[in-house]
Amino acid sequence: MAISKGIFDGNDYLPHFYQEWMTEPNRVVIVARKGRKLVALESRVVVDGGNTVVLQGLRVCPSEAGHGLASVLHRFCDSYMKKLYPSIRMRHLITYDYVASEKLSKFNLLAKRVVLSFYGEAESFFTLTSTLKAKLVAENRPGGSDFKTCALETEDQLRSVILDPDLPSMLQLPGGAIIQDWQPLMPTETNMEILRRQNLSWFAARAGKKILFLSLHTPPYPIPYNNGSLCLNIDLFGTDTVLAKEAVVAHLERSKGQLRGGVVMHVYMHTSLWEDLREFCQGVSGLKQLEKRGQKFFEEKI
Repeated sequence: MAISKGIFDGNDYLPHFYQEWMTEPNRVVIVARKGRKLVALESRVVVDGGNTVVLQGLRVCPSEAGHGLASVLHRFCDSYMKKLYPSIRMRHLITYDYVASEKLSKFNLLAKRVVLSFYGEAESFFTLTSTLKAKLVAENRPGGSDFKTCALETEDQLRSVILDPDLPSMLQLPGGAIIQDWQPLMPTETNMEILRRQNLSWFAARAGKKILFLSLHTPPYPIPYNNGSLCLNIDLFGTDTVLAKEAVVAHLERSKGQLRGGVVMHVYMHTSLWEDLREFCQGVSGLKQLEKRGQKFFEEKI
């Protein structure tokens, strides 16, 4: 996947997921060739029972950048997807800060999030896990075990959370839950099947029946960063700082057996959490904090 060279500073997920994309239900991958060379690619996946299409994976090789190829491919995908899925009524797009705002003039901004990222050897993340666990004990959180962060181990447990119609309002989610590749999903039966395929690990905090915080992490996957690393993505949903800290520790603890070599960890969160979590994760030798990134959620009615 040479087309991914240099994308996202070496954090591109496409080389790992491309083969899965080619067989994933309700996903379309369009490629552009010049001669025998692949020069551009765009992928889209249909969610919410056929009502919403999520734009993903637009790539143009460096030699063809700036010649309008991305716009041509984008227009073709619009037309092709509408023919395949006439029920589509909404487009979703998630971008980072470096995308020019004028290219998104047709979209409505749903929400903003932010990403806290670190790089280090796996051993440094093991140290981070034990260090953060000690910090949580030292903070002596009020409320005790009433708000303990617990894993959602069974499908029934996950369904009780994801299919709760009040979930977006309780956690201030931008249009629904967010899964791997940052796809906004509303809590529906159809989307449960999509979630099952992702092999995600989930944690939730409740007060009675009320969901206070929800989080997930993807299985670590290889990326090109620093000549080859593993990437661990953690998504946090909610605005409670203490519960966010508990969730980060829970996901690090759960995933540590899968970490080896160089590791990049990205923690996606509400903007209000970033400074507290950045400070919380400081102080471990061998961990380098990477550049802060903003994340924006857009939608367009079609």
